[in-house]
Amino acid sequence: MPVTLLGASEIRALAAELDVTPTKKLGQNFVVDANSVRKIVHVAGVAPGDRVVEVGPGLGSLTLAILEAGASVTAVEIDHRLAERLPATAAAHGVTPDALTVVDADALRITELPGDPTILVANLPYNVSVPVLLHFLETFPLLESGVVMVQAEVGERLAAAPGSKIYGAPSVKAAWYGRWRLAGTVSRQVFWPVPNVDSVLVGFRRDAESRGDEDERRRTFRIVDAAFQQRRKMLRQALAAVLGGTAAEASAVLERAGVAPTARGEELSIDDFVRIARTL
Repeated sequence: MPVTLLGASEIRALAAELDVTPTKKLGQNFVVDANSVRKIVHVAGVAPGDRVVEVGPGLGSLTLAILEAGASVTAVEIDHRLAERLPATAAAHGVTPDALTVVDADALRITELPGDPTILVANLPYNVSVPVLLHFLETFPLLESGVVMVQAEVGERLAAAPGSKIYGAPSVKAAWYGRWRLAGTVSRQVFWPVPNVDSVLVGFRRDAESRGDEDERRRTFRIVDAAFQQRRKMLRQALAAVLGGTAAEASAVLERAGVAPTARGEELSIDDFVRIARTL
């Protein structure tokens, strides 16, 4: 029996049945267009036999598209009503019980994922998209790649290169884990309710080798945060507090790391920040 997808009228009927009204607090905007969810799955390169984790499955439109591609899904949902209803929706649309595992939990607090997924595919809630991404990449090293739908401004920051005005702490922290790219735009009209911001697809692929252990990551991220909290200042000033206490001490550390003390954070790559952390 082939897996079938949800239509817009069925999504609204499900929401009414569950007394679910999409809320800004949870960043909920449900995708009601089948072509759009199939596009996300295609861009993510999901193939039969893949193990996928989805964050915020909601009523299940993207979930069913992933399952239609022949993958298994671990779905993490914070809304208890939605988490409880999803297996029944999947079964009614031709999904076998062993293909879907629903985890009723906060994605920002979860530390274990059943099924050992290797791909992340999600329509991420706008208000927590970056924290969720960084938490999953830090916590689940088996995740090799993924595609997420996020607010356009957030997606552009994640994929930004050094030197651009939108390059910031999220760009650098994401780059710690691997390579990021903008992978497509999404019309506002495919959502219910229609959001007042544009959305994009962002793809990532984890680097084959880690840049360092957990202590090194924390040191690097602390330096990144300090650099962008005062992004208009030269690094010898912006990093003084974390590199010794004075601008002169910070300059000495930066010079040993091969970074100009007069540079600004937006000019540095993740590897530059890592060298500074290692110099400490």
